[in-house]
Amino acid sequence: MPRLLIVHHTPSPAMHDLFEAVVAGANDPEVAGVEVVRVPALSATASDVLAADGFVLGTPVNIGYVSGALKHFFDTVYYPCLDATRGRPFGAYVHGNQGTEGAVKAIRDITTGLGWAPVGETVSITGAPDRAARERCYELGGVVAATIM
Repeated sequence: MPRLLIVHHTPSPAMHDLFEAVVAGANDPEVAGVEVVRVPALSATASDVLAADGFVLGTPVNIGYVSGALKHFFDTVYYPCLDATRGRPFGAYVHGNQGTEGAVKAIRDITTGLGWAPVGETVSITGAPDRAARERCYELGGVVAATIM
């Protein structure tokens, strides 16, 4: 069964709302036969990444960059997973109260180095998540899951 790994740093109610929307989308009834695995960024390991067929990454924007937790995840898995995960699909979502450009760029740069294949643009949310933001995250989860079916 294909496995979708959702690596997230969810320290706030806003991030929790977006995370839950991603999980719901990945588990949409139309996306059958995909195991959805949720692992906090500080706990995710190279073994988790190697066992997955695709990824969704979620992070708050801290001082214009990805959270330390997601950066730690990338630092931990980068070299052990570099060759073995090349070409695997991924999506990402970020949330900040101001500009998110630095975090979006960091995710793009690191995943490009890993050779991961984006399924679309990073979902970038500023301010309080509204219905449209949750819908975009739901769609992100569903699209990445459907990609690995």
